[in-house]
Amino acid sequence: MQKLLIVIAGPTAVGKTDLCVRLAQTLETEVISADSRQFYRELSIGTAKPSLEELKGIPHHFIDSHSIETLYSAGSFERDALALLEQLFQTKDVVLLTGGSGLYIKAVCEGLDNLPETPPELRTQLMSRLETEGLAVLQAELQQLDPVYCATNDLQNTQRVVRALEVCLLTGKPYSSFREKQVVQRPFRIIQIALERDRDELYHRIDARMDQMLAAGLVEEARSVIAFREHNALQTVGYKEIYDYFDEAYDYAEMVRLLKRNTRRYAKRQLTWFKHQGDFRWFHASDFEDILSYISEQRNADNG
Repeated sequence: MQKLLIVIAGPTAVGKTDLCVRLAQTLETEVISADSRQFYRELSIGTAKPSLEELKGIPHHFIDSHSIETLYSAGSFERDALALLEQLFQTKDVVLLTGGSGLYIKAVCEGLDNLPETPPELRTQLMSRLETEGLAVLQAELQQLDPVYCATNDLQNTQRVVRALEVCLLTGKPYSSFREKQVVQRPFRIIQIALERDRDELYHRIDARMDQMLAAGLVEEARSVIAFREHNALQTVGYKEIYDYFDEAYDYAEMVRLLKRNTRRYAKRQLTWFKHQGDFRWFHASDFEDILSYISEQRNADNG
């Protein structure tokens, strides 16, 4: 029987963790987290890291696996996750991979593109421009050079904007053109499932969860890692707005408004990404029985 990797993807706050715990209990397996911020031990509140109670004893790999002092790339995750899968498949027929970080899921399922190495002087030049000219100028330049990349990626993430510009300027080709190479064949079968909810329902869940995060100490968590504010994981929705608040760019009420608005926008970008990448079968997040039936059908078809 061919081993099976089941991907459970979807936007933030849609309910991936709850569903994966139920699936793992039913299928007697373990979960690999492909959330690019939950790797970091120091980031718990702002990353909506599940509690021990929520995990219900189901092993979740790559949560709290690294320190914020480490830069952990999608390429490193691809290598480590494949090594772990080889190990897990020795005793499991099925393993779950879940998260909202599309690039990290793609890395495991399809492999990553061979992007060119950037000369240090180009990186220094762009970081200097970011400091003097501001992010908006670099965003506008990237929009001209690679509108395809800009359509589905977080342009508030300075690291990603700078990296995409680096490749565009270095090669004279769009960054997105390097991200469309031939898919790597994996030694296991992959089923891709994506979760969604009605927009109003999803947005309500996002707003409510942000209120819970703030009550749990999100601002204090952001302050505790402020020395690493330029780290890729902190140049993201949920932390960036707080650092701007610390810089007195706006007051607390405006910070809360922006946290909720930008998280909703991030969820919309995630949905766009998953609808245009991979081969996902979409389900409402509460359709556990339908999802289980679909998995069973796919396994039976594979064995038939």
